[in-house]
Amino acid sequence: MRAQGAGGQNVNKVSNAAMLRFDIGASSLPDEVKTRLLARADQRIGADGIVTIKAQESRSLPRNKAAALARLQEMVDAAAVRPRRRVATQPTRASRERRLQAKAHRGAIKSGRGRAPAG
Repeated sequence: MRAQGAGGQNVNKVSNAAMLRFDIGASSLPDEVKTRLLARADQRIGADGIVTIKAQESRSLPRNKAAALARLQEMVDAAAVRPRRRVATQPTRASRERRLQAKAHRGAIKSGRGRAPAG
């Protein structure tokens, strides 16, 4: 396909942009990787589950094809990493006490504001 942007007269003659389309559902990726890929908030993934990547940085078609494949590989590698499960923890007693002292201090500052008592 034709690339956008600068390129002089040559840009009208050659088609150097690469468009990569990858169907997540029809691929041989593991199911959990497919699920994580589809759950990503990425504008390159359509509602039909097809990834569309356009590469047009280079003036060379082979380099643009390689760049598009590299971007797809990056996406799949990121989705292949299983996110760590968060372990819920309790706040320590000292941190709870510090929080309450800070709240009391802030309240004292605020109660000291306002008009001075008449007298």
